[in-house]
Amino acid sequence: MTDIAETVPPVSLFPQIEKALLIRSVEERLLSLFAEGKLFGTVHTCIGQEFTGVAIAESLQQGDLMCSNHRGHGHFIAKTNRVEELIAEIMGRQNGVCGGRGGSQHICADGFYSNGIQGGMTAVGAGLALSLKLKEQPNIVVVFIGDGTLGEGLLYETFNIASKWNLPLMVVIENNLYAQSTSQTQTLAGDILARAEAFGIKTKHADTWNYAALIDTAKEAVEYVRQGNPLFFRIDTYRLMAHSKGDDDRSSDEVEGYRLKDPLTRFQAEYPDKAAEMLDRIKLRIDAAVQEADNAPYTAAISVSEEEIAKTQSVWHDIQIAQPERMSTLLHGSLQRNMQSNPNIVIIGEDIEGPYGGAFKVTKNLSLEHPGRVRNTPISEGMLSGAGNGLALGGLIPVVEIMFGDFLTLCTDQFINHASKFRYMYNDKVTLPVILRTPMGGKRGYGATHSQCLEKHFLGLPGTQVLALNNRLDPGIIYDTLFASIDRPTLVIENKMLYAMRVQSEAPEGFTWQYDEAQFPTLRLKPYGAADLTLLCYGGMLPDAEKAVDTLFEEYDIIAEIICPIQLYPLNPWPVIESVQHSGRLIVVEEGHNFAAFGSEVISQMMLHSPGALKKLERVGPPLHPIPSCGPLEKALLPGVSHIVEAGKRVMQ
Repeated sequence: MTDIAETVPPVSLFPQIEKALLIRSVEERLLSLFAEGKLFGTVHTCIGQEFTGVAIAESLQQGDLMCSNHRGHGHFIAKTNRVEELIAEIMGRQNGVCGGRGGSQHICADGFYSNGIQGGMTAVGAGLALSLKLKEQPNIVVVFIGDGTLGEGLLYETFNIASKWNLPLMVVIENNLYAQSTSQTQTLAGDILARAEAFGIKTKHADTWNYAALIDTAKEAVEYVRQGNPLFFRIDTYRLMAHSKGDDDRSSDEVEGYRLKDPLTRFQAEYPDKAAEMLDRIKLRIDAAVQEADNAPYTAAISVSEEEIAKTQSVWHDIQIAQPERMSTLLHGSLQRNMQSNPNIVIIGEDIEGPYGGAFKVTKNLSLEHPGRVRNTPISEGMLSGAGNGLALGGLIPVVEIMFGDFLTLCTDQFINHASKFRYMYNDKVTLPVILRTPMGGKRGYGATHSQCLEKHFLGLPGTQVLALNNRLDPGIIYDTLFASIDRPTLVIENKMLYAMRVQSEAPEGFTWQYDEAQFPTLRLKPYGAADLTLLCYGGMLPDAEKAVDTLFEEYDIIAEIICPIQLYPLNPWPVIESVQHSGRLIVVEEGHNFAAFGSEVISQMMLHSPGALKKLERVGPPLHPIPSCGPLEKALLPGVSHIVEAGKRVMQ
């Protein structure tokens, strides 16, 4: 236990002490409300740690940002003083700071952002700090973590990039010796400060018992970061209450020892009259806040799901492409012209700067045209996607390139638990216009970890969209539309086999290419006569599907119509439903494994909306087998022209 200097607080610190008492009183009342059945889920209190938030907030200025974690009430009150809205929020009421949507762990107001995923906000904070730096704003970002977060790899990815880019980022660790119920002695190796020092980051060290010194050290720390430097600030402290409500296995003697040395306990003992005066004011305020929240309605569900696309009769137009161009050239051209016209677009990724320009050369030389806005990053996909989220929160439009789609598995937490949740949890106060673009697919012999189609794992996340480019509609136009309209996290799939193909509208004899009027269109290869079957595919499967349609027509006199959506989610099932209502037969072709895949949802929607239309069904996809590096075996396993033709023959029997 840290030795505590028995010092008398100067009168000048009474405001900070009262703020700390306010934080403690709010959290004690929250525990009472939970016992009364008026709160939901859980409450993680910072009782005993109040001076960390108070000390940092004292030195911040207008425009400074703060990211917090599951134990963030004290940080929020210290920064914003919005006690009434916080209490209502945790009570699930519509007058809460986030309309009751976020609850205890997910709060947003006045440049404050919290989320309950350990370490997740560190990368978001780095992105926010980069946005400030790019916009040349004289502000900083503070990210609070607990010592349990020292086990999260994302923290060290963030240290690395914060140091390399000299970000105005302060990471504050509240070192309270426990990760939930597990003692630090069981989980922590080495020195805490040495972790940041290894990345060339300056460190500071203070504690909450000597709070006057802590406040002075915090001022020095904030001033250092404001000069454009990252800093790691270790604050030793102790949590006097359980991790969450009542789950506490620590020895009562240990807790009581810290309680006796707690600065607020000591203040109340040494200054009983002054403490009573402060607590009387605080109690009146909290009582009124609870009463106001009690009288407010609970938060409500979103009345109409934004993922439901209403039925409209599809209107089709012929595709007209005068000059065929390679996919990669068209993609590069769109990024180039949109970066020229919109200074808020930034691109981050691995090996994307010129002259290399990415594994598939889509960003070639853009870094030379826009210095600082196109940045090489370490191999840190978690940090990449998290920084993208922070850049988007900071008012920019980040394009995050993931070198291979297989590596999206390293981004899932930031996409699923951060990007897709922020807008709802924060009561529509923010939008996340972040683009993750990545090549997917096999047929190049890259093997089991570089050839997969994993997009199905990202379908169905409320508030997101997933697009899959193809070689029959200019991908540059798709990106132009996306940059002009983006209001949500968007995953763009670019099948790696398409980059070298030319985008053109030429169709097999007897067919024509068309597109509908959706923002991100669905395509169809329409036969001149009535179709015998409908073939549904997307992205990199379109060339094989088109060849199969030609073969079926020429060799077997079977007429197939292709439906090829660009927007996989939110799903518009109506073009394929309308087609099957005429043909009665459906073949779903996917390069990824069929189980729980895109085609499964399309078939489900068809059975819901037009149950009698589908007479016969075939699904074409690889067996549940890892993708081999061996070329002939890969060709045999991944769906191709012959697989689709055989399915067409079967469905017509």
